[in-house]
Amino acid sequence: MYVRTLGAELRRRFGCRVHKISLHAGMTCPNRDGTLATEGCLFCDANGSAATGSDPGKSVTEQLRSGIVYGKKRFQAKKFIAYFQPFSNTYAPVSRLRRLWEEAAGVEEILGLSIGTRPDCLPDEVLDLIRTFQVRLRYLDLEIGVQSVHDRTLRRMGRGHDFACIEDAVRRAHRRGIPLCAHVILGLPGESISDMMETVQTLLDLEVEGIKLHHLHVLKGSPLEKEYQAGRIPLMSMEEYVAVVCRIIERISGRMVIHRFMGEAPSVRLVAPAWTGRKRDVLAAILHGMERL
Repeated sequence: MYVRTLGAELRRRFGCRVHKISLHAGMTCPNRDGTLATEGCLFCDANGSAATGSDPGKSVTEQLRSGIVYGKKRFQAKKFIAYFQPFSNTYAPVSRLRRLWEEAAGVEEILGLSIGTRPDCLPDEVLDLIRTFQVRLRYLDLEIGVQSVHDRTLRRMGRGHDFACIEDAVRRAHRRGIPLCAHVILGLPGESISDMMETVQTLLDLEVEGIKLHHLHVLKGSPLEKEYQAGRIPLMSMEEYVAVVCRIIERISGRMVIHRFMGEAPSVRLVAPAWTGRKRDVLAAILHGMERL
């Protein structure tokens, strides 16, 4: 089976190990600042799902320099991508975004940018700015939190937008030649395997270039935690998740680059499922399942 992973694609393209450094740019989100809501989406905690180590108290340059030292030592990486990760990293005036992205692009050993955001935070002027960076840098991708293409699920999560918004953002980005990576959560409340497969198929039909797969997991302080503790949210077992991921890989069949196979969370922030902390076992099970297809 033909599988394209981000790590392999970057190594092929740049001839070395490339590591993404997660940055906290001090952003917020329309689901947190009161524009749409204040508690965030169902699955999101107060950290905006920020990676461990990213620090809004430090400048972009300081975070990148620390990340470069760590990436060289831990992963033997040679080059790096600045990943603006938590919250919505296009939800700010264009002038501020330009300053942040210029700062990141100017750090030595940074190849380019990865920008995570929501589909309803991509006005044309922001997409135009992203395009200028995409043209001049060696790498750029725009990561859009899709999660699901089903409006009933988007409402259940409190996303504050519908699928039409997602489709519009994808088409406007593609008209500018901006490569996309879609975040998808598997196991969302009320979704069947057919629903999950329909989300993936819709992204294939939209010709989205990359995908990040996450399992629904419960973080402390998230709206999801209250519902989980009340017994209203079932979670997928590791075996169920692996089976769905293998079906998705088979459906994709190399037509999208897979950026991630599962979600992660530090133990101090994780409520459930416990197998979230067994990444090596999950990846091994996915590999074994792919070999059997």
